[in-house]
Amino acid sequence: MTRELTIKDALNEALRQAMEADDDVVLLGEDIAGGAGRDEAYPEAADAWGGPFGVTQGLLGQFGRDRVMDTPIAETGFVGASIGMAIAGMRPVPEIMYVDFIGTSFDQLLNHAAKLRYLYGGKVSVPMTVRTVTGAGFRAAGEHSQTLYSLYTHIPGLKVVAPATPYDAKGLLLAAIQDSDPVIFMEHKRLYMTTGHVPEEPYTIPLGTASIVRAGDDVTIIGVQKMVHTALEAATELEQQGISCEVIDPRSYSPLDTDTILTSIRRTGHLVVVDESHPRCSLATDISALAAEHAFHDLRGPVRMVTGTHSPVPFSPPLEDLYVPDVPRIVDAVRSTLDQGRKGAEAVAHGR
Repeated sequence: MTRELTIKDALNEALRQAMEADDDVVLLGEDIAGGAGRDEAYPEAADAWGGPFGVTQGLLGQFGRDRVMDTPIAETGFVGASIGMAIAGMRPVPEIMYVDFIGTSFDQLLNHAAKLRYLYGGKVSVPMTVRTVTGAGFRAAGEHSQTLYSLYTHIPGLKVVAPATPYDAKGLLLAAIQDSDPVIFMEHKRLYMTTGHVPEEPYTIPLGTASIVRAGDDVTIIGVQKMVHTALEAATELEQQGISCEVIDPRSYSPLDTDTILTSIRRTGHLVVVDESHPRCSLATDISALAAEHAFHDLRGPVRMVTGTHSPVPFSPPLEDLYVPDVPRIVDAVRSTLDQGRKGAEAVAHGR
């Protein structure tokens, strides 16, 4: 049975089903249970927040404070504690309110969670899922609006997942919680109220598998998280111009489904990567390099990237709107690579 759920509710259901299936799954984070000690002083306020975007609402009442734990504002402490819990056999799901706060727990993630399996010769696993929030367009300024997928993706030992639909959100979160390695699960704040069909029963989507969300023949567009939806809008507009776009949602950035991406590029001969994050050392540059290294002779036009600017996310609404990639920029990038490809083919045909 499927129903229409928001991404927020799909994530909530995934957490609930994971906790019902396994008593070792526990949640930790700031304000995910209404604030420690509020049960007695303000009974009506307990579980009122459910985190900054309400994803964990209702779970405290079902599972209690032993499994839904409010923490101090100390990511260093509760991420470190989660690593210890995971080594001891539990499956903690700590929440870092915003990905911008990565620095507060980076040592734990970089030098401990990511490396312990390697350092102990495979005798230790760290089955921990770190939930965090990404994304601009929320008028939250430069310290609450970044999309720092690439910082986590750069680190071997961490798996990085970023769903764009309710169906994927539930299936990927359940898969992440069941995984034996640490997973960074990134949720875009502008997508929480996106709706879609979600089965009621538990299901998983294997990490490292991309989704072809729209088939096409002329150009491959890779959309990163929220940019999947923007790419689909652009593809619809380009279809009216006689251009057929294949849109791919990687869903998982580490591991990355290179086979699906390269197969599409080799067939269409053109690539546009749309990534909200900064352009330097980003997912856009990584996927572009993948195409250049493994599909260079199949490309019939230059790879184009549509990204945010190499600047902090602006607080000014007009500047923030300019920062986030939009449909016109994607359309221009697609037309540019196709036009350059045609000019190159004509030059070869005329011996120039």
